Amino acid sequence: MTTFENPAPSTGPAASPFGPELTRRALDLAVANTTDMAESTLRVPLSYYRDDTIAEYERNQLLRETPLPLLASAQIPNNHDYVVRTVLDDSLLITRDRDGQAHVFLNYCRHRGAMPACGAGNSRRFTCPYHAWVYDNRGQLRGIPGKAGFDDVNRDEYGLVELPSEERHGFIWGVLNADAPMDLDTHLGECDAELARWNYQDYQYHDERSLNSAVSWKGALEAFAEGYHFPFVHGNSVIGQNTIANTHVYDEFGPHHRIGFPFNWVRDLEGMQQDESWNDPTAQMGIIYWVYPNLILANSPVGVEVIDILPGDSATSCVVRHSWMAKYPAESPEQVEMYAGIFAQVHAAVRDEDFAMLPQCGEGVRRGQHDHMAIGRNEIGVQHMIRVMAEKIGISLT
Repeated sequence: MTTFENPAPSTGPAASPFGPELTRRALDLAVANTTDMAESTLRVPLSYYRDDTIAEYERNQLLRETPLPLLASAQIPNNHDYVVRTVLDDSLLITRDRDGQAHVFLNYCRHRGAMPACGAGNSRRFTCPYHAWVYDNRGQLRGIPGKAGFDDVNRDEYGLVELPSEERHGFIWGVLNADAPMDLDTHLGECDAELARWNYQDYQYHDERSLNSAVSWKGALEAFAEGYHFPFVHGNSVIGQNTIANTHVYDEFGPHHRIGFPFNWVRDLEGMQQDESWNDPTAQMGIIYWVYPNLILANSPVGVEVIDILPGDSATSCVVRHSWMAKYPAESPEQVEMYAGIFAQVHAAVRDEDFAMLPQCGEGVRRGQHDHMAIGRNEIGVQHMIRVMAEKIGISLT
């Protein structure tokens, strides 16, 4: 989760685009010792988390026909940069060509299926390790050794399979089904303008860690949608110590949402006249987005944690990719070292606190003999996640 530290004044770029509304709402909730709430508790059947048929549908259909944030643009900032990454067991080659255009390809040679690229770097060409077929970073087939054996093959018809993709708001979004439509406008809806506020395309990529966990991917995402657990799971870290427990400002944007978790010092604003400092809510709260279906963006005054969570190989397992981007690009080795310390801190909270607890939830879901769990009115973000996903997978809730 976000750093939740009392920020020093910043002399960085651009004023916040928010205005004082979020700060005012957070202060009012903190002073009243309450939170935004749902209308009622929600009953969720355990099958929502543990049914293998549902999990198979999510992996093989739902998530393959929905735009996913596959890579931060800042990870391939230069022409000819590339990254290979695995998403739902597919090997993807993500490139930036000579004109700066991003592409997403299935990283499988059209000859015998080996992987032409690996790792990350800067290259105009990728050579399959099996028979040395050569592809460029636009996916076009450029070379075939022993070409006499393929003299009836039209190279233009044997490029790498390109997936539908679009670069927007600092991310490269893609659909894993090559034949599915890519409609990012419809997918993001009201959240499109919300993400545009942050200018993530100007952020600097810093580092990334991955982990596997024995908990449903949906249950893992829910850990970032409520502050009810802060004093219990994060009591020994800055999250629990600096954030008001069980208090949050909540807003929905269609299937997506935003939650502001106020810091203790927001109460210091009581009775103070509003000034420019009220316009930057990250000074007073951690602001976390859920971008349906699998993206968490946890914003702090100096950067953003990018957490994407996808199903593992069973209904109660998941794969987590956690990275961090700096709002103000590092200009010195000391600043790079400072950012490394920030990411080490926030990753430790995710790994050693959230994902130390979440496998217990996974065990309870797998082994539980109760037929449902109750999600509280104070867990409005969790309820929203569940309602959105339940509608997509066809589960009835009460």
